[in-house]
Amino acid sequence: MRAPPHPVEVTRLFAALAALAGAIVLTGCATAGPTWHSADGTVPGEQPRAVTPAITAPSDGATGVPTALELALDATAGAPETVTLADAAGKTVPGAMRADGSAWVPAAQLAYATSYTATVSGPGEPRTISFTTMKKPSKLVSVSTPIADNKVYGVALPIVANFSTDVPKDRRADVERRLFVTSEPQQVGTWHWFSGREVHYRPKEYWQEGTKLSVRLATGGLSFGGTAYGSRDLTIRATIGEKIVMTTDNATKKMTVSRRDTVVKTIPVSLGKASTPSSSGALVVMTKNKQELFVSTKPGDSYRLNVSWTQRLTWSGEYIHAAPWSVEDQGKRNVSHGCTNVSTANATYLFGFTHIGDPVIVKGTGHKVTWGDGWTDWDRPWEEYLKGSALPPPAA
Repeated sequence: MRAPPHPVEVTRLFAALAALAGAIVLTGCATAGPTWHSADGTVPGEQPRAVTPAITAPSDGATGVPTALELALDATAGAPETVTLADAAGKTVPGAMRADGSAWVPAAQLAYATSYTATVSGPGEPRTISFTTMKKPSKLVSVSTPIADNKVYGVALPIVANFSTDVPKDRRADVERRLFVTSEPQQVGTWHWFSGREVHYRPKEYWQEGTKLSVRLATGGLSFGGTAYGSRDLTIRATIGEKIVMTTDNATKKMTVSRRDTVVKTIPVSLGKASTPSSSGALVVMTKNKQELFVSTKPGDSYRLNVSWTQRLTWSGEYIHAAPWSVEDQGKRNVSHGCTNVSTANATYLFGFTHIGDPVIVKGTGHKVTWGDGWTDWDRPWEEYLKGSALPPPAA
């Protein structure tokens, strides 16, 4: 039988076991692998930390900032909760995000030579910058429109913007981005440059009846290239009335008037004679006047005449108007200088029935309307019209 261990040996055994245990614990701590973190500080598998979108432009402390400012945001960080812009006195500036989330746009042009502070709030820490706008420039470009505020217009109305100087081609996209058209209900539309000084906006199809239009030509403070800047913003609100279409056929010498796609009247007409033919195509009523002075200085065919109940169709001088002198020809033969002659009774009826912006379709005259001679926006298909924009086609 084996003798029990000597007390000294027992003591040594416990000491050895204790040392081994300590070594195991120490080894466990020392051999723990490194913890990897992603760029946002999270461990793989964890949810990324919520951050507030950064303001990417203007930079903090920037000076000489144009008054057509937009706060550019880092769209990859998601939508901000709030954006606040205030001047040094604490007066806040209203505004809204662009649909693509790329920028926050003030609702009005900012003041010149003024300090502002912008704060973006979100799920992370707020982002704040300060900047100062530029002094008022000496070279200003104005914008105007023939569309009046708070009026009712026809379903073919184009929104027309005219500039006091030519907009360089390399600046048209920037200008177009600052021309805002909001329709209720929403309808797809686009801008089309007819020249460096004139750009139109039309929907893909005729405006829906009852549409509420809100237009902001936000070019105030916008750079037009060089030392030129927009002088001010221009805002318009309008309503689209019921659908009224006038269709004139040279073959029958008659105009068919429809209301909401139902014919309500047929009117005899006399169009332009062979030497001064009327234009065929999709036209739009541009102006209406109870009376206008028509003057021609053409040798052998001059005249000076007060004409009643006029509705202008082209810049070159084609109108729908009362022509009591050609009543016997109306519905039978063409004797006008290019206008659509109707009787005084029918001209009075049309004048009280139609809107500026109503479509007028003229067929079969043998002379095609010149593009841009009037509001010819509907005389080309949508796919062609899109090519006149400086921006990519709009989303459907």
